[in-house]
Amino acid sequence: MIEDELRAAFARLEESTPPVGPVRAAVDRAVISRRRRRRRVRLAGTALAVAAVALVGFTAMAPRPPAPTAAPAPPTPVPEPGGALNLLLLGVDQSVGSRRADSVLLVHLPADRSRLHLVSFPRDLLVPVPPQGGTEKLNATFSRAAGSGTDLAAGYRATRQAVARLTGVRVDAGAVLTYPGARELTDAVGGVPVCLPAPVRSVHTERRFPAGCQRLDGAAAVDLLRQRYGLRDGGLDRDRNAARYAAGLLRQLREQGTATDPAQLGRLLLRIGPAVTADTGDLSLPALVAAAGRTAAAEPVALAFPVRDEWNGRGYEPDPELAPGFLEALRADRLAQWAAEHPGQR
Repeated sequence: MIEDELRAAFARLEESTPPVGPVRAAVDRAVISRRRRRRRVRLAGTALAVAAVALVGFTAMAPRPPAPTAAPAPPTPVPEPGGALNLLLLGVDQSVGSRRADSVLLVHLPADRSRLHLVSFPRDLLVPVPPQGGTEKLNATFSRAAGSGTDLAAGYRATRQAVARLTGVRVDAGAVLTYPGARELTDAVGGVPVCLPAPVRSVHTERRFPAGCQRLDGAAAVDLLRQRYGLRDGGLDRDRNAARYAAGLLRQLREQGTATDPAQLGRLLLRIGPAVTADTGDLSLPALVAAAGRTAAAEPVALAFPVRDEWNGRGYEPDPELAPGFLEALRADRLAQWAAEHPGQR
């Protein structure tokens, strides 16, 4: 008797229960929409890193397509920012208990967008420390702000402020790329060509890099970027190798046509996304990419910030003869002329 009553009760409840099909479909749509939003945010941040590293032009991520019944909206032209732009790219080592900006690269886009300049700053360059006064190494600025945690954004902001104070120019945007990110990025593009003026032997792996041009995979690229011991100018030569790597990466992406292939670009961005921290500043990503894309056809010019040849025991100091003229040219957007007059700094 009790069993019959229970069966009858369940039957009445089943009749009054709404169908589950529409509810399940709504839940599925919400999950897909959330995943799409997360993917677009992640791709936007990573796209800036690729633009900062390689400065290639590519079509910005399109917004989510409208409903099937709606007519497609015409594309809105992206206004390109005028004047010179400066992007700060930091290559970060991740050692136990510290974060160090081993590579500090200021990418200068002139107002005429004719050719970009890759300006490397020594990580041991002494920079002012306001408000307490004194000086500290540039990479110490990053590690002091980032600490032993994972706050790479704080390290970037502190380094951006230090570079802006030193140069007197506005840093418009930038990105932090970790060594694991550099390895992933290099492998994702099929290796990066790097031309070395002298052979390099790794003190970490005993790997030997011959003089001349060679294609490096991810592991070899990171190995080279970490080397400073045994090089004639130590950390200064490492900075030059970082600029050579960035120029080779630009060349590789341009030759592959990654900039115009949405499928290739999407796979690249998804692969290196977790190892990147990006900041677009006051610029929109499409506007930044539009400005950078105009410079992609010309070979970049690598420049080293002028410092004294002598190590003073604490770090490097700006060259009193060359640094003022270099900074004046950077502020006046005349780096091309300065580079032509000082070929030894390339």
